[in-house]
Amino acid sequence: MNKSIMLNIPDLSHKVVIVTGANSGIGYHTALELGLAKAKVILACRNLEKGQLALTKMQASCPNSDFILMPLDLSDLNSIHNFVQEFLNQYTQLDILINNAGIMAIPKRTITKNGFEMQFGTNHLGHFALTGLLLKTLIQTDHSRIVTVSSLAHKRGKINLKDLQSEKHYSPWGAYAQSKLANLLFAFELNRLFNQHNLSQTSLACHPGIAKTNIIETGMQANGKITFLGNIMNSLVGLVSQTDYDGALPTIEAATVPTINGDTYYGPDGFNEYTGLPKLVKAKPKAHDLKMAKNLWLLSQELTKVNYDFN
Repeated sequence: MNKSIMLNIPDLSHKVVIVTGANSGIGYHTALELGLAKAKVILACRNLEKGQLALTKMQASCPNSDFILMPLDLSDLNSIHNFVQEFLNQYTQLDILINNAGIMAIPKRTITKNGFEMQFGTNHLGHFALTGLLLKTLIQTDHSRIVTVSSLAHKRGKINLKDLQSEKHYSPWGAYAQSKLANLLFAFELNRLFNQHNLSQTSLACHPGIAKTNIIETGMQANGKITFLGNIMNSLVGLVSQTDYDGALPTIEAATVPTINGDTYYGPDGFNEYTGLPKLVKAKPKAHDLKMAKNLWLLSQELTKVNYDFN
């Protein structure tokens, strides 16, 4: 079945969209589909060479679309501030922010330029800072929407407040699962705060199931080459995965479905949510832990020095 026929994206003319990690995989297909729907799409990419290749490919696929490449390294708070400043110099609205970029299962503990464990710092803190710095513009844009891409790995995640940066003990998959659980806690808490302040904005989450993207090759490397375990994971993923295009469908659905409630979570409808068409799914109860969400929120503000102002 051609899943593209399931897409029912409304006309997004005059809408401004940011997609992080738009140069490949789920981010690429999400950005392309939103561009095809006539949105102005900002491709927020760390690697500008790969970003330019993606931009050229998108423009060839959709010559009348409006794609703009801008540099953004979510592991670097300075880069995030610079990106936001450049964006605000050009745009006064932001209709859809898609927090998609991520890294997975780095074999050895690595830190960001700001001293954060790389997966937690990129996947969660980077998007937390980006969203907070764009908050004023999001609020000024009526019914704007923030979509945060999590993972099935959140089910194994645990927020270790006593070792948030994995300094005492580092597990590649444990750190990844923690960051993906943090994505959900953030997305749902943000929506609660929008509701508390009687704002029209919506924050929701999604996951791609098991999709064949380059996230394994990007994360599971040593000395610039994919590790033995990474090769095994690639082989296993190939047995049960769907394409990166199909994996993007829950993100596209979450970003564009006309009527949506916040605090919702989209994923594939197949066995164990591995593959399939997008539907509303349920996160683990720990993703809705109000106390943990508030503690993580306060810590994230403290670590990033980005405070959210809803007024």
